[in-house]
Amino acid sequence: MNAISRLLDQARERIIRYSPAEAAEALRRGAVLVDLRPTEYRWRFGEIPGAVPVSRHVLEWRLDVTSPWHLKELRHGDVDQEILLICNEGYTSSLAAYQVAVHLGLTGLRDVAGGVAAWRAAGYPVMSRLTTQPERAAAPPEDGRRM
Repeated sequence: MNAISRLLDQARERIIRYSPAEAAEALRRGAVLVDLRPTEYRWRFGEIPGAVPVSRHVLEWRLDVTSPWHLKELRHGDVDQEILLICNEGYTSSLAAYQVAVHLGLTGLRDVAGGVAAWRAAGYPVMSRLTTQPERAAAPPEDGRRM
């Protein structure tokens, strides 16, 4: 097994992963959904209504509930608030959830298994910005595999 696969397995052993159905239920309870996908992916493949887009390179600053730079959707000082990370297929969000939870002590941080691809496949809403793109368009896999 290669190093990144081991790292991903280790991260997933230590975080709570939600299915799209569990994520939708968490959103109904008031969880905050953070979309880690690059802008190009959100524009090309759509956005989940209500998701807050955050670039991976500033994620720690935006999720640090003790800092003045945290997302306005997060309650100041509440490390138990339910926060869901989502990416395209669930790789980036798993690694980010583990790293951020460990370093910032966020006990309510979760990952959405399968990412936006699984969310869409489960029939949950995705808003498209480009009407010229077919609804079934697929983004390249995040794990480096070729399609």
